[in-house]
Amino acid sequence: MAGKKSLSRRSRLMRAGRGGLRWLTPPAQPLLAASTHIDAGPARSAIAWLPTLLAKGPQPLQGGHLRYGQRPVQAARLHLIVLDTSGSMRQRGRLALAKGHATWLIGQAARAGDRVAMLSFGGQGVELQLPPGRARASGREKVRALGGGGGTPLAHALARADELLRRAERRDGPVESWLWLLTDGRTLEQPAPPEAPQHVVIVDFDEPARPIGRCAAWAQRWGAEHRLASRPE
Repeated sequence: MAGKKSLSRRSRLMRAGRGGLRWLTPPAQPLLAASTHIDAGPARSAIAWLPTLLAKGPQPLQGGHLRYGQRPVQAARLHLIVLDTSGSMRQRGRLALAKGHATWLIGQAARAGDRVAMLSFGGQGVELQLPPGRARASGREKVRALGGGGGTPLAHALARADELLRRAERRDGPVESWLWLLTDGRTLEQPAPPEAPQHVVIVDFDEPARPIGRCAAWAQRWGAEHRLASRPE
C-alpha cells in the first residue's frame, strides 16, 4: 500500500491519456473507473526471422526451425466494489447515490472488457452480490435491487474483500486489482487497510454539511485515494 497516494476530490472517470492517467467528469451520473494494464510476462508473438534463418541453416525451412519474438501479456483488471448498505446510507439518498456510482462503474468495466465483483455490507452482514467475472450490463440490475439498513460490518467486509481477491488471483492468474469502497464512514470501527488490492479508492458519501471525516482519515492512514461522491446539482 506504500505506493498509493491520498487525494480528496470529486468523483471522476479515470482513463489512460497520453501523459498517463487523467480524470474526466462523466456527462451525467457520477463515476469512477479504471487504469492501465500491468505486464504479466512474455508471450509468443510474430515469427522472428533472423533467429529462424540461423536455425534453418542450409536446410529447407521446416516447422521446427521457426523462432518467435516475445510480446508482453496484459493482465486482466478486476474491480471489486464494496458497497455500504447500512442504515445510515439510507438517509438523505446516500444509498441511491452510491448505487448509481456502482452501476456506472460496472457499465464502464463492461465497455473496457474488465472483470468486476461486488460485496455489500449492512444489517444482513457481508454478502457477495457479484462473483468475480466479466463485467456485464446485467450486473447493474443486481445493484439497483439492493435494499439497506442495519449496522456497518466494515472490518468483516474488508477481510472478505482480501479473501475474494486472493482467491481470484490464485484461480485466474495475475490481475490488476482495484477495490472501490463506497461508504459514508459512519461506523466506530477502525479497520486495518485491505492488503490484497493493488489500488484502493474510498468514495466518500458522508453528509457534506456535517461531515465526520472518517473516510478521509482512513485514506490517509491506508495510503488510499479519497474521493468525495458527486451529487446532483
